[in-house]
Amino acid sequence: MTRFADPASFAAALAALPEPDEASRTAALNRQARLTKPTGALGRLEDIAVFMAGWQGSERPEADPVQAVVFAGNHGVTAQGVSAYPPEVTVQMVANFEAGGAAINALTAACGARLSVVALDLDRPTGDITREAAMSAEECLDALNRGAAALGADTRLLLVGEMGIGNTTPAAALCAAVLGGSAQDWIGRGTGVDDHGLSRKAVAVEAAVALHSGAATDAFETLRLLGGREIAAMAGAILAARLARVPVLLDGFIASAAILPLLRDNPRFTDHCIAAHCSAEAGHVRLLDKLGLEPLLHLGLRLGEGTGAALAVPIVRGALATHNHMATFDEAAVTDKA
Repeated sequence: MTRFADPASFAAALAALPEPDEASRTAALNRQARLTKPTGALGRLEDIAVFMAGWQGSERPEADPVQAVVFAGNHGVTAQGVSAYPPEVTVQMVANFEAGGAAINALTAACGARLSVVALDLDRPTGDITREAAMSAEECLDALNRGAAALGADTRLLLVGEMGIGNTTPAAALCAAVLGGSAQDWIGRGTGVDDHGLSRKAVAVEAAVALHSGAATDAFETLRLLGGREIAAMAGAILAARLARVPVLLDGFIASAAILPLLRDNPRFTDHCIAAHCSAEAGHVRLLDKLGLEPLLHLGLRLGEGTGAALAVPIVRGALATHNHMATFDEAAVTDKA
């Protein structure tokens, strides 16, 4: 199990990321060339199959077990009126997840993923990032480790989601601190704030970045100062997946923002990630472009929870089904092109 003893060990893990197995990628590419279809006829399904082969080290990769984890945390910045919902909704929604009543429950059941929920100290919101650090070093390290510990030993495909009232504000602050631009470039309506709420969110993001960006000099400090417990936990889980060579279906704006500080420290960090979808949150399309990821789906989602990633699981299954079970030209006695 991956565990980071201190910020230095987290940085060391981030600096020494494993790469995909090129021999398996080549074998998968050669298999694709022999299947009974014109070259490239299955478009991105072919790319996904080769991608999965490289990370699993197998010419014929498999998706199962698919694991979904939802991380939940509360945010002190909600005191600035940045959300349409009160913080207690985070606790209530965790209870809904555990009772099986949320969208992510329905969608993981539909796509065949096992689901777990990790609630991170919901009785202790993070610090208000407009006035202080979100977390102490110990709290940030604990969140990273709880995220890393959530990865199952047998997982072959991971998707992570989040629940945290107000968390689009720290996500936008992470984007502004790492990528620059104004708060207006990164904020959106989140859970549905009105124009006044959107203005308050812009003020909060600008204040947070002004307060912390000078000290947010590496991935750990950026997450600690401007993130949140569930945001750091997602980053920890996705890093643990990379260390275990497990591909990740990346969910929406907040999940994408969670790995942005890691990408700044290691530009190859997203190599094991597929962007599942582009959400309706205003900054997500811009963020995916900066991450260098082309989303599989455009469905206008803005729920979080990992729902967009769960909807993309059948696409990965389809890619692997065609790759593994189609006949080759020789097997089907079909004439290949000259």
